[in-house]
Amino acid sequence: MRKPRNEPLADPSSPLPSAGRAGGELVGAPSDGDEPSPDLSRQRERDDPQRTCILSRRTADKAALIRLVLGPDGQVHPDVRAKAPGRGAWIGVTRAELETALAKGKLKGALARAFRTQAMEIAPDLPERIEQALSRAALDRLGMEARSGTLINGADRVEQAARMGKVRLLLHAADAGSDGRRKLDQAWRVGGSEEIGHRHGLEIPASRTILSMALGRENVVHAALTDQGAAARVLAALTRWRAFIVGPAGLGRGDDAVGHGTADDE
Repeated sequence: MRKPRNEPLADPSSPLPSAGRAGGELVGAPSDGDEPSPDLSRQRERDDPQRTCILSRRTADKAALIRLVLGPDGQVHPDVRAKAPGRGAWIGVTRAELETALAKGKLKGALARAFRTQAMEIAPDLPERIEQALSRAALDRLGMEARSGTLINGADRVEQAARMGKVRLLLHAADAGSDGRRKLDQAWRVGGSEEIGHRHGLEIPASRTILSMALGRENVVHAALTDQGAAARVLAALTRWRAFIVGPAGLGRGDDAVGHGTADDE
């Protein structure tokens, strides 16, 4: 059996790994009883930036959270790509939890503390807008990988690549048939998927019609990433999207928040 040559991807159900760690230990960490040096702390923040969820009060990697930003119009907008200017606040909860916090006024209170102002408007459709933005980001990423040649589709082609150990991430459309899923999942296991932390493919929360439009191809039901870096990028985008829809958001596994830092200035 041909084994994949690259290093394993992180399991989407596991906490995101921290940069600068090897074998579970921080590379270059001081011995027990010593405080990390300021230089080391700053390096860890650059390599693995953490933010605090304003609702759950727990910390996680920025990449696992969703940024909200207060726009010049006084409206709160989703900024899932974390590139909009201005003061941002971070959340790491499911859509259902966000809707509850919005209905009870907890979201507005948390944002008022984060933005240090009461002058804001939160649209009632904010959760829907966040889900749409996460969907667009993930599908855009899949489209980019398809155009770059790191994504393949077609059941026969995917099965052959999976059996040969060339697949780094296997994907199924939400309306993919159970027989097709089982067949490709088994082919991937034959090709060594368990050695990279997977027993089955990941479901994309979109139909084959939506997936086909995103990739610019016809009738895409199953797809696979054949490049390690591409698989990691797609996995991150899909995991965040799926977590917001169904949970867990992945934040409860982070460290307890310390202090009251809930927003960022960029």
